[in-house]
Amino acid sequence: MVATTMAALATLLFLFILFIRSIFVVRQAELVIIERLGRFHRVLSPGIHIILPFFDRPRQVTWSFVAQAGEYNQYLRYTKVLNRIDVREAVYDFPKQNVITKDNVTMEINALLYYHITDAHAAVYQVYNLPEAIEKLTQTTLRNVIGSMDLDESLVSRDLINEKLRIILDEATDKWGVKVSRVELQEVNPPEDIRHAMEKQMRAERDRRAAILEAEGAKSSAILHAQGIQESQVLKAQGHAQAQLIEAEAQASARMTIANAEAQAVQVLKNALGNNVDPIPYLVTTEYLKTLPTLMSGKNDKLVVVPYEATGLVGALSSLVNLVNTPKTN
Repeated sequence: MVATTMAALATLLFLFILFIRSIFVVRQAELVIIERLGRFHRVLSPGIHIILPFFDRPRQVTWSFVAQAGEYNQYLRYTKVLNRIDVREAVYDFPKQNVITKDNVTMEINALLYYHITDAHAAVYQVYNLPEAIEKLTQTTLRNVIGSMDLDESLVSRDLINEKLRIILDEATDKWGVKVSRVELQEVNPPEDIRHAMEKQMRAERDRRAAILEAEGAKSSAILHAQGIQESQVLKAQGHAQAQLIEAEAQASARMTIANAEAQAVQVLKNALGNNVDPIPYLVTTEYLKTLPTLMSGKNDKLVVVPYEATGLVGALSSLVNLVNTPKTN
């Protein structure tokens, strides 16, 4: 009885252990490669799965990691053996490496790589230690890309370099079941003497631009000042010309008015004297009498000369007065 009981307990314990080992739980965003008797069997997705104990075993995968540690933030590499594959997008921070440009300048470049696994079977069976393989491939590709550019082009073409790296790495890692989404150059450090020369060049360029801007400002100011003077003189000349034109028009209008008035006066006088009498002597005598006071004004020591023709004019004036006083016959 005791032996039978012990055997039953042992059988129950064995079945319990067998049941426990046949249950396999995969967490979200993880995959597990199952091998049966050493051969690939299937890929377990997230959830609960039933496997055959002692026949099915998860594949052990070697995985490298790089992290900064220590007092000087040095890059340290460590390796783990995992039985699960993380399919989330991963960020791989590479240590700084020396690259040589097309014009033989050595620079230090630090890159970041964003990737995620799309085919767990290929990531396990097509390459050994996937992260380290991606790192070495990125380093060699980066050397080739930078080696085809000179220093100035490599410093100002980060986007172009990132896109070239992404395309090349994405094509190369496709057979590994990896999708490279982004590649970023984190730091690009040229040598110390090159940096000093570039700083001097930038300062000289800024000084040159400042001098050009100052000269252009002075030129624009002089041009605006000259244009202002020119426009002022033009406006002044136009105003003076317009004033003279208006004055001339006013004088002409005044003369026309006076002439019209004189013409009307002559016509009235002619009508009063009759058509057969010339009014011109009368008008000349009138103007002469108006001028005599001016001629005779002054000090007593002045000698006033009266022309001889004045007596004739006075006689003509008296005859005209008599004619005016004589009534007209119709």
